[in-house]
Amino acid sequence: MIAEQLLRKYPIISDQVDRAELLVILTRLEVQLQAGSVGSIVEFGCYIGTTSLFIRRLCDAYSFAGEFHVYDSFAGLPPKTSRDASPAGMQFKEGELAVSKKDFITQFKKAGLALPVIHKAWFSELDASAVPSRISFAFLDGDYYDSIQQSLELITPTLTPGATIIVDDYASDALPGASRAVDEWLAGRAHGLRVEHSLAIIQLV
Repeated sequence: MIAEQLLRKYPIISDQVDRAELLVILTRLEVQLQAGSVGSIVEFGCYIGTTSLFIRRLCDAYSFAGEFHVYDSFAGLPPKTSRDASPAGMQFKEGELAVSKKDFITQFKKAGLALPVIHKAWFSELDASAVPSRISFAFLDGDYYDSIQQSLELITPTLTPGATIIVDDYASDALPGASRAVDEWLAGRAHGLRVEHSLAIIQLV
């Protein structure tokens, strides 16, 4: 698999995702690319760009001609709500994990990779015009209930049949809002759900 080759060749530039989780994300994307997926790829919550860089590299390896969009406030974590409360997650504070859009862009320039379409905003500020008309793969890393719920609602109208959605922190005791938002969204929808590491892998049917 090309995903494994990329992970052997290039560094992981932050501690917010590990090699095992990256391999899951990239392997699922590679399956979509091998199948000739024509929809766009979206990433909600990109931070410094670790996952974004690997997604771009994998897309380039398959000469993917579709769009790649990333969404982030670049202002760090938003405030928690009661749905995110957990004794295991006390370290997560408002404003933590802030990184500038400029720093994100710098990582792509250093790697010699084409930039994705960058949307700098809180997810609550986005509307349908910010989302591609056909989405075949989505990686959601919003940490909290509201962020995951908002990103799911944004992408729902344009998900293609058989689209793959991967949600980070689904199995995280420290960030329980992610699983709550996902489980609510999945209720009544035809889907397959598998959990690997902290990730929920959702296959729409």
